[in-house]
Amino acid sequence: MEERAARLHTLSVNHASASQNDSSTFEEDQKKTYVIDTNVLIHDPNSLLNFEEHRVVIPMTVLEELDKLKSGKSHTAADCRAAIRQIDKVLGSATPQQVEEGIPIPRGGDNAPQGTLTVLMAEQNKTFAPLPSDLNDNRIINDVFAMKEQFPDSRYILVTKDINMRLKARACGIESEDYHNDQLVSDIKQLTRGYFEVPGSFWDQVTQVETEQVGVDTLHHLSHGLLVSEILGEEVYPNQYIVDEQGFVGRVMTVENGVVTLRHYKADSLMEQEAWGLKPMNIQQAIALQMLLDPDVHIVTLTGAAGSGKTILALAAAIEMTVEQKSFNKIIATRSTPPLAEDHGFLPGTEEEKMDPWLGAINDNIEALHLNDENPSGSIQYVKERANIQFKAMNYIRGRSFQKSLILIDESQNLTPHQMKAIITRAGEGSKVVCLGNLAQIDTPYLSPTSSGLTYMTERFKRFEHGGSVQLNGVPRSKLAEYAESFL
Repeated sequence: MEERAARLHTLSVNHASASQNDSSTFEEDQKKTYVIDTNVLIHDPNSLLNFEEHRVVIPMTVLEELDKLKSGKSHTAADCRAAIRQIDKVLGSATPQQVEEGIPIPRGGDNAPQGTLTVLMAEQNKTFAPLPSDLNDNRIINDVFAMKEQFPDSRYILVTKDINMRLKARACGIESEDYHNDQLVSDIKQLTRGYFEVPGSFWDQVTQVETEQVGVDTLHHLSHGLLVSEILGEEVYPNQYIVDEQGFVGRVMTVENGVVTLRHYKADSLMEQEAWGLKPMNIQQAIALQMLLDPDVHIVTLTGAAGSGKTILALAAAIEMTVEQKSFNKIIATRSTPPLAEDHGFLPGTEEEKMDPWLGAINDNIEALHLNDENPSGSIQYVKERANIQFKAMNYIRGRSFQKSLILIDESQNLTPHQMKAIITRAGEGSKVVCLGNLAQIDTPYLSPTSSGLTYMTERFKRFEHGGSVQLNGVPRSKLAEYAESFL
């Protein structure tokens, strides 16, 4: 261990002393050594490419953990295999000595900053270890501690998504931080709601506008700068809505060449929309329903608290578009499942029966749509067959392609950005993806509202002209649910 740490340190000193001027020496001294924990590589298998000119160290303990978790069809296993392949791609055919000294990490482009990758052997003969070595987390911290003790002038930073591990590392005097590369916002309040609420009359605040009639549509062309600076106070993107207190609703169709084009709607007409017998209860639901039913919108994100109507709106629209409009051949319903439930093959029954415990919300909402039928149970089975609703385990969606399908992803707040990408890219020609989630109910370890794949996707797709995102307000299921949401 000490010899390996010495190699890492010597590499830095030799490189710095070879510099011909003080500025390059200063830059070299500022380089850091990032020690990557297993959960970071699972969260983002390509994470080792994202540390610019700095050194990246992967402890042998981390490789052993990846090896133990790589088998199976779960998301975690797939991400472990992807991380192992990326490490192997960087190390290539390097000799053991070259690996000790550090292999350059290719980042693309001749001028791109280039760091190095090193595998750190576990310390066997520690003179002092701050933590007992019975846990893998402790072993990693002890290894970093040993390097830091031997070379106190070097800067070692442990990168982990495990909050408790970060606390333990800091208690041992080791710098530690979360992995933020795919975290696009620092506060979920920065996420687009999908609409702007303007007090009073929107038109009383507009000083200049050009209006034209295109078929049945009324379009308004406004100055982008004036709209953002004088009325809304923040940037606008396609498929956002402007709602005032006088019944005006404007949908942002394009933002081009300094001009924002709005399509004119009346709130009352949006509230009259209907999908499979379901009508919206408020203007936010009406906006969401229009996004869901629009064939030109290929991906829709609905977020909101429990009882806001995310699932029932999405399901009603999905059935309407599949059964009545014939826009899709089938509905694929899936959701993130707890780690212990990922191996569905061990459960008895068909795939639908195996997924039933995790997709109960879908069945509950199909039932809610048919409560007033003479034979609700018969209607539910009829709808499932007519709409060709298929319940799929998310682990088995990887590698497949779904044509002319509506893919409904429930509980998507529990997916990482990498997992979200793996699912959305399964959408083939003529398909639509609907993501549902509540960022206040994340059950996946190491994920937070700002690092969730749902947050990442909402932010990434906000400029996409064929995408839409709506944050729904809570519509209580009952007085009990309303009270619980507020006070528990």
